[in-house]
Amino acid sequence: MSATLPMIDEVLRLPSPCPAPIGIAYDGTYLWLGSVETDRIYAVDTLHGSVGEEWTAPGTPYGMTSIGDELRVVVGDPVEDDREIARVVVGHGFKNHRRPCPDATGSWLAYDGDFLFLSQRFQKRILELDEAAAVRRAIPVEREITGMTIVDGCFYLMTTESKEVDDYRLVRLDARGETPLVTELAALSFVARGLAFDGTRFWTNVRGENTVVAFNRPG
Repeated sequence: MSATLPMIDEVLRLPSPCPAPIGIAYDGTYLWLGSVETDRIYAVDTLHGSVGEEWTAPGTPYGMTSIGDELRVVVGDPVEDDREIARVVVGHGFKNHRRPCPDATGSWLAYDGDFLFLSQRFQKRILELDEAAAVRRAIPVEREITGMTIVDGCFYLMTTESKEVDDYRLVRLDARGETPLVTELAALSFVARGLAFDGTRFWTNVRGENTVVAFNRPG
């Protein structure tokens, strides 16, 4: 099916200021990146490529999302890789406030203005969480999720069939109705990790190339 999809419309490629970028989020000013090699997160000025601030995570940082003047970041325990959701205050760093992910697993985060959403890649689902990180709702997804954000009330997802298949697609999922509506939008020619939207363009990471890619919103 991916052969019938248009390719994403790339606008820009930037060298990442950190090795192995995976997590990515936009807070209205900076593009935040998380590195699984340095275990730090970085606020990047996309016009100049400079780093505004950076913080050491309490574990390995994976998915992240912006909530006002704060971030939420999935972090993995250095030994067991059990996943938690950590709180970051922009300008101040990580706070001693973490919630365990359901089943101790999760990769990507998104926020719709009311609730936080966590994806679980191998369970192929998105979980809607309350303030205590308890599950309010589970949304099934047919493919593995490698990036997630919310735009205009819909999930936009980077997806793949499996780790063994290089078939990456951008998908829109509208879960506001009783039955989720899935639309495949575009194919990618690279292994994508993370997804953010800056109001105009999407951003994702090419971890193996230490590169950040911007592309236009399909349609």
